[in-house]
Amino acid sequence: MPIKRVWAPRIDFSVLRRELELPAEFPADAMREAQEAATGVAPPGVDRTDIPFVTVDPATSRDLDQAMELTRRSGGGYRVRYAIADVASYVRPGGALEAETWVRGQTIYFPDGKVPLHPPVLSEGAVSLLPDADRAAVLWTIDLDADGEITGIALERARVRSRAKLDYAGLQADVDAGTAPEPIALLPELGALLARRAADRGAVNLPLPEQEVEQNGDGWQLVLRAPLAVEEHNAQISLLTGMAAATLMLRGKVGLLRTMPPARPEAVTKLRAAAASLDVPWPPDASVGAVVASVDPASPRGAAFLNQAAELLRGAGYTAFDQETPAETGHGGVGAPYAHVTAPLRRLADRYATEVCLALHEEREVPQWAREALPRLPKCMATTDRVASAADRGAVSLAEAVLLAHRVGETFEAGVLDVDEDRAGGKGAQDAASTKPDGQPAAPTKPDGQPAGPEAEPAAAPKQNGRDKPNNRRPRGGKVAIDEPAVQARCVGELPLGDRIQVRLTQADPTTREVLFERI
Repeated sequence: MPIKRVWAPRIDFSVLRRELELPAEFPADAMREAQEAATGVAPPGVDRTDIPFVTVDPATSRDLDQAMELTRRSGGGYRVRYAIADVASYVRPGGALEAETWVRGQTIYFPDGKVPLHPPVLSEGAVSLLPDADRAAVLWTIDLDADGEITGIALERARVRSRAKLDYAGLQADVDAGTAPEPIALLPELGALLARRAADRGAVNLPLPEQEVEQNGDGWQLVLRAPLAVEEHNAQISLLTGMAAATLMLRGKVGLLRTMPPARPEAVTKLRAAAASLDVPWPPDASVGAVVASVDPASPRGAAFLNQAAELLRGAGYTAFDQETPAETGHGGVGAPYAHVTAPLRRLADRYATEVCLALHEEREVPQWAREALPRLPKCMATTDRVASAADRGAVSLAEAVLLAHRVGETFEAGVLDVDEDRAGGKGAQDAASTKPDGQPAAPTKPDGQPAGPEAEPAAAPKQNGRDKPNNRRPRGGKVAIDEPAVQARCVGELPLGDRIQVRLTQADPTTREVLFERI
């Protein structure tokens, strides 16, 4: 799918910061602690600067959590070395900086900047794994056999040095040309292997394009960007590390898991009905993940099917445990137990989960400050996850409304991604798809602006003036996607799921960030 860019005029995103009541500056005492840590923390005694690590991130990122090196093992299989920024060594337990990070929870991103979890002197400086500088890291070494099965897990605090800061587009070009840097040359091979294993164990990865707002001169542009293969492969290394962390926690009976209930049987039944109505093949022995992976997200039917599949990825949260293994340990999207440990610069939970893993691997007691934090983290992270999702979707919705504000009354061709369920319990969404789609592919967008993999949960229903509009007060309709500009919004009328239809724009209000179409 090509990248589609549509320019929008100057947009003030500060309204979202005020609406979400996000903090501005760091308190003076927290800043003082950060500045002292940036110059006063001694480097780890273990020296791994001989390992040629590289980082892979968006081109403009400076808060670099992870660096990797991938090699073949002499006896067959692979070795993954994954260095994670050692944030815990720079944040004093019980101090002002730690307290402020609990207020923030995670870094909140906007098109015109971010509200960081940690002061930039740490997150974009002393702790970030920037190239050509020695940095403190927690180094994971994960050995795999030729089939991608984990055969060994080790981790340690170590001093590391990244050789290069790579970006996704540049790395993809190098991979396509056969010139990927040696430390990461195995990423396509290993990433694809891990993705196949994930599908085999029932993981669900939604390959939805990203809808982003980018600065363009004095204005902004709305971008619909299909994920690059190297992004998906890079995500597999992070997922692998999270599964290794969960393995250690479950063995030690203490930790913090990222959990998601398995898809409800009725949800899978509903998705099978959608597949049948949209002519999406579903072999008898195929898992949900395998069917999802086979769908073309650029086709009208594929876009509608993936939108329905997103309903399976509901209910992600954090599960803390100590001494007793929790009843539910799995993550329905990953298809295995999983933990967050790879983004401590940007996500609070990872700092504490990593400390648990270090202690368990070294067969010592988990530090009391980390252990005491575990039961408090699920509530904190649930709150900040909601804020992050609201910020991301709010920015896109604002851009959509500004972009379309002068086009109310115009008609567009649109693909139907979803339709309302019959409130009376009669014909459901999938039964509405009785006609075959035609026309050009729709341009679906990610529901939350985040990578549409196992961690991406669908966004909430469309909002009215910042509040959910009850279903029994709105006319029947659903969700449509137009191609130019790449906008996804509510449409009223009788909508055939997966079809291309003509719609008229009836509302585009930057104040409420609402866009509404009606079927012609």
